[in-house]
Amino acid sequence: MKIHIKICGITDLAVAQAAVDAGADSIGFVLAPSIREISPTVANSIAARVPATVDRVAVFRDLPRDDIEHSLAGFDADVVQADHRSLSGVEGRRLLPVFRETVGSLEEIAAYINGDRFVYEGLHSGVGHAVDWDIAAEIALLGRMTLAGGLHQDNVGEAIRTVRPYGVDVSSGVESSPGIKDPSRIWAFVEAVREAEKDLVRI
Repeated sequence: MKIHIKICGITDLAVAQAAVDAGADSIGFVLAPSIREISPTVANSIAARVPATVDRVAVFRDLPRDDIEHSLAGFDADVVQADHRSLSGVEGRRLLPVFRETVGSLEEIAAYINGDRFVYEGLHSGVGHAVDWDIAAEIALLGRMTLAGGLHQDNVGEAIRTVRPYGVDVSSGVESSPGIKDPSRIWAFVEAVREAEKDLVRI
């Protein structure tokens, strides 16, 4: 079982290249208010240097569709990630809806997802808050779930073995300081994920 790895909050070409070289499957560009926010133009210029085999993800929060469409006019993203209600009416891209850890999450996701890809994380993105992995394991049965929130090289293996997600998403967990990605931590995170995959084969 191969785990899909997304490195989120990319802000410069050197870090994007480090993520690609380490073996990331997706890289995320935050186009919403954040310490990791970059403009669609900058995101597009970085993404243009990324191999087509790696998904370029435009990451939003809870924004109006018009704002999302405006940003996408300047960034030719492969995938659009946003809170699921914000994606209504967004067309022409693969969509990656985000569901957050709240009361009733399981029922809400079950009503929306039909085996498709989605992200499950805490109430706030990019702050290192981990969700309840036991609950996440139940939610992972609903579709191709990417687990996000509070992951880093020292706990991602346990998270994978507990939750058995389709993918994992990391941002603050590979940073040396808020908003500053550390290539060595990116490599260590990817290696930890690939090591955990071996355990899934034996389960």
